[in-house]
Amino acid sequence: MTQPPNGGAVPPSPPGQAPAAPVQAPERPAPTMPTVPPQVPGAPAAPPAAARRTAWSEGVDRLRAAATTEPGRLRIIGAVLALLVVAFGAVTTWQMTERSAAADDVLHRSQPLSADAAAIYRSLADANTAASSGFLAGGQEPAAVRARYERDIKRASEKLATAASNAGSDSSSSSASVRKLNRLLPEYTGLIERARANNRQGLPLGGAYLRYANDKMQTQMLPAAEKLYKAENERLDDDYGNAKPYPWFAIALGVLALGALGWAQHRNYRRTNRVFNHGLLAATAAGTVVLLWLVVGHTFARSGLNDSYDNGVRSLNVLNDARISSLKARGNENLTLVSRGAETTEVDGRTKDKFDVAYRAQMKQLGSADSGLLGKAAALADDADGENPVVEAAKNVGVWKDRHEVARTSDDSGDYQGALDKVIGARSDQPTGECFDNVDAALDQALAHEQREFKQAAKDGRGAMSGLAIGAAVLAVLAAAGAVLGIGRRLSEYR
Repeated sequence: MTQPPNGGAVPPSPPGQAPAAPVQAPERPAPTMPTVPPQVPGAPAAPPAAARRTAWSEGVDRLRAAATTEPGRLRIIGAVLALLVVAFGAVTTWQMTERSAAADDVLHRSQPLSADAAAIYRSLADANTAASSGFLAGGQEPAAVRARYERDIKRASEKLATAASNAGSDSSSSSASVRKLNRLLPEYTGLIERARANNRQGLPLGGAYLRYANDKMQTQMLPAAEKLYKAENERLDDDYGNAKPYPWFAIALGVLALGALGWAQHRNYRRTNRVFNHGLLAATAAGTVVLLWLVVGHTFARSGLNDSYDNGVRSLNVLNDARISSLKARGNENLTLVSRGAETTEVDGRTKDKFDVAYRAQMKQLGSADSGLLGKAAALADDADGENPVVEAAKNVGVWKDRHEVARTSDDSGDYQGALDKVIGARSDQPTGECFDNVDAALDQALAHEQREFKQAAKDGRGAMSGLAIGAAVLAVLAAAGAVLGIGRRLSEYR
């Protein structure tokens, strides 16, 4: 059976008859377009479909709707109060942690490193003085002078090792100064040993080696040590600058948080006629404790740090400068006799011994009890234990100047041995070396006293910050919990 092309079925035809025509399937009507209602001129257009709203806009609407009810307002107030109190505690913890760390650096890092840098300078200057004193004593150098020189070199080496470990491998001025000193120190000691060897043999070349060593010390090593000292002092000043400023941001947030807590309690009283809300009251008490602790604690810390700087660091700096001046003056006094006029300089049109000119400049800088570095140190001393050694040093400086003039008179008149005896004390009961030793000992005593003063004041300042950062964080969390519980208590009345 064949299938008509149009898909209709062909019924079977009886035998002997022609086949029937295929039955046509009914045609499906063609799809029609929907009718559009006629537009009437002037009629309003149909409103567009509403745009899909975002989660943010829906949330804002719900928040706005909640804020129109008292429970909604209370929830917002509670959230704001908790946020303010927590922010106050976090900022207080952050700012006081930074200031506490800076105060700790002042006490245990930057000031000790500054003291070490000053010790390097003093040790190098004293070693140079001891070397010249031993040279003047002749071929048989006194054992005490030799021991002093070796002690100074050892101490300078140890302090340089400490400074090197602190400076690290960076390219700062401190590390550059340390590297330079570590390179020059063996060169200097080698020149001193050559000077000694020639001096023991009575060769005049020893004096040339000693002057060369002194020139290396004065023009290269001591300037590098001074640069290191200034760099460490700058670091100390930076630590003071980071530790002392008031934490104004934290204080402002504390005042704002307490003001908000006070407003919330006043609002609660006006609406409920209840004087106290235990949760809000506890939050206010905790916030007040943190704010008072912050202001009072930092004020005491600042006072202690200021005292440690004014009566400790400033005095230490002046005393270090005074002691270095005395060491330089002594070294130049010795070299005046070592050179025997071999090195001169022009002063006011007159030719004078180079080392004697340098000696007088250092003594002028050293001054007396009323002027110069000694006068400044005496003025900075805040008690008798700090002032008396400075006054004693000033008296010995005066005697030293007088004895030096006697020695110069002997040398200028051709009595070199007499001048030598008046300087190193081989055959004299009033040598200038005795005055120098007295000055150095008095200044060392004053330095030890001022170092103790600094440590005590700095400890007091650091101690006033102890526990403040952690305490502020804990109390802030308790205050936030109190604020939430206080508002929650009020919300429970609506259930």
